[in-house]
Amino acid sequence: MSKRTTHPTSGPLYALGLEGSANKLGIGVLSHDPTASTTTILSNVRHTFVSPPGTGFLPKDTALHHRRHFAPVALAALRDAGIRPDQLSCICFTQGPGMGAPLTSVAVGARALSLLWDKPLVGVNHCVGHIEMGRVITGASNPVVLYVSGGNTQVIAYASQRYRIFGETLDIAVGNCIDRFARTLRIPNDPFPGYNVEQLAKKASENGRTPVLLDLPYAVKGMDCSFSGILAAADIMAAQMFAQDKVLAEGGSLKDGEVRITPADLCFTLQENVFAMLVEITERAMAHVGSRQVLVVGGVGCNERLQEMMGQMAADRGGSVYATDERFCIDNGIMIALAGLLAWETGYETKLEDSMCTQRFRTDEVHIAWRED
Repeated sequence: MSKRTTHPTSGPLYALGLEGSANKLGIGVLSHDPTASTTTILSNVRHTFVSPPGTGFLPKDTALHHRRHFAPVALAALRDAGIRPDQLSCICFTQGPGMGAPLTSVAVGARALSLLWDKPLVGVNHCVGHIEMGRVITGASNPVVLYVSGGNTQVIAYASQRYRIFGETLDIAVGNCIDRFARTLRIPNDPFPGYNVEQLAKKASENGRTPVLLDLPYAVKGMDCSFSGILAAADIMAAQMFAQDKVLAEGGSLKDGEVRITPADLCFTLQENVFAMLVEITERAMAHVGSRQVLVVGGVGCNERLQEMMGQMAADRGGSVYATDERFCIDNGIMIALAGLLAWETGYETKLEDSMCTQRFRTDEVHIAWRED
């Protein structure tokens, strides 16, 4: 079991955060002064494994990427921060959720640094890291949180020192749905597929063009969502588009009344559909807890259209939406450093023998001891 002891909380404290739950290796240093209630980002270094267009990132390849780049990225983070290892209070690492092999690769690195520098380990829940980083950057006080990424989709609200899950995906995450559709369209993965889908969707309304909203399933089930059927339907439409392209390339013509499908229309339709679902369940959570704030975190939270739609809903309720840019939305080490340091200040440490990773580490399993009701 992890242990709780009393730690000094006077003056600035420094933490090294290590994140590698998916294809991004992020390492950063952050300082927190409990007495002054100030948080300072000292470094935020990231290296991304990018697979060829039309492919995803396999766990074994991603883990190899993290192992190869761990040492240089860690050294760069310390150098950028101007911090020596002996100044660190703790070493924080993502313990889950995420992809097993990449998680384990970074955890091995964290254990090695802990033993080498004689510093305590702090295992961090990836989702809690996103939430705490979002709260610090945006200043949101007690919002309903929409956590949307490649591996997770959850609507969350805080109560009684836990982040309670009000709704979530029943199958694949919304980010995974978008990323896999990017593969179907053979969209490049650099800088990341969701961004490229977003840019294509914007082209659907360029030059005064009216975007075509195609018919896709809408799968909201109570407070939960389902995305696998939507992805399957979008893939079928993409196949029809490719068939149209072939007919036109061979000099043929479309059938009477047949709508010409474009990649931009497909991306626009997918975004409008899945984002509307997310707005719906988030609004119901706001009504339930009586909140007027929405905090959007996770990699998909960078999407400007999602932010716009969520902002319109929040404004209609007399509220506001809080979101960050790609420095803090996309997986990074400083969010792990922040959540880990907050936990360490309350006396939380992870023993070496308890530092194994888990792919299914629920957000509501974490005791949020640093927040008071």
